[in-house]
Amino acid sequence: MRAPKRVMVTGGCGFIGSNFVRYLLTAYPDVEVVNLDALTYAGSLENLRDVEGNPRYRFVKGDICDPGAAKEAMAGADAVVHFAAESHVDRSIESPAEFVRTNVMGTQVLLDAAMTVKPGIFVHISTDEVYGSLGQEGYFTEETPLAPNSPYSASKAGSDMLALAYHHTFGLPVAVTRCSNNYGPYQFPEKLIPLFINNALKGIPVPLYGDGLNVRDWLHVMDHCRAVDLVMRRGRPGEVYNIGGSNERKNIEITRLILAALGKPESLISYVNDRLGHDRRYAIDSTKLRTELGWRPEYDFERGIKETIEWYVGHQDWCRAVCQA
Repeated sequence: MRAPKRVMVTGGCGFIGSNFVRYLLTAYPDVEVVNLDALTYAGSLENLRDVEGNPRYRFVKGDICDPGAAKEAMAGADAVVHFAAESHVDRSIESPAEFVRTNVMGTQVLLDAAMTVKPGIFVHISTDEVYGSLGQEGYFTEETPLAPNSPYSASKAGSDMLALAYHHTFGLPVAVTRCSNNYGPYQFPEKLIPLFINNALKGIPVPLYGDGLNVRDWLHVMDHCRAVDLVMRRGRPGEVYNIGGSNERKNIEITRLILAALGKPESLISYVNDRLGHDRRYAIDSTKLRTELGWRPEYDFERGIKETIEWYVGHQDWCRAVCQA
């Protein structure tokens, strides 16, 4: 098992990245974390206020597309976990070039830096959206052909292939993880769950795409963090690991659950025109991760969504702060 002493995290001020930084600092009292983040709209220092004074944590403001910033932050790291990405599908439809720049070119810059620094492992964080859309049955496995349907997922598929190519061509120790939809604290309020919670609290409509029957597999962010940690410490270079929550829910189910938990009427649901190229269903088979690395999710959906709703209700100051930044 690898026992990294210094972990460089990209995008550590974002939703999943900040939870992972906090997880590492809490779980491993001997680990140092260097966080490289450009602080774009979805990345905020507010997400890590509670650890900014920790002597084992260092923040570096910088763009992953900047080779100098990448090498400076990566210096001395024996593990790299690459979360930084443009990730909102709607924004990728409006501005595909920005997604190609960050997700593909930024990944290439980091891989080049890793060729010099030579960390023990480079974990590239990806998404189940690279597999495209499922029918009513079946699951995505690591052998499912890539069939991305949005500029976002296409840019992530490109970065996945680039990362794996650096392993096969240059021997760089790269592992790729592909996760299902995450939920939990510190998620920027443009995503479905925090957006609908905040709108409902204000008594304003929650905009539900199409007929609301699109299905997603929901994974609590802390279960995701534990899985990434296992891949970082025990994953095999050159391999892909799927991470899923085994919690399939229709978007309309999530919407109704949130409204009921907040005591709000279903009349707040506002059906809007469907997203262009909207994938119908995602569902992950995590058998490889479970059998090879012994991962198991600790959150059932009922507990996870209840705690998540309570977190956003109790952190409205945070929501206002990150939305105004």
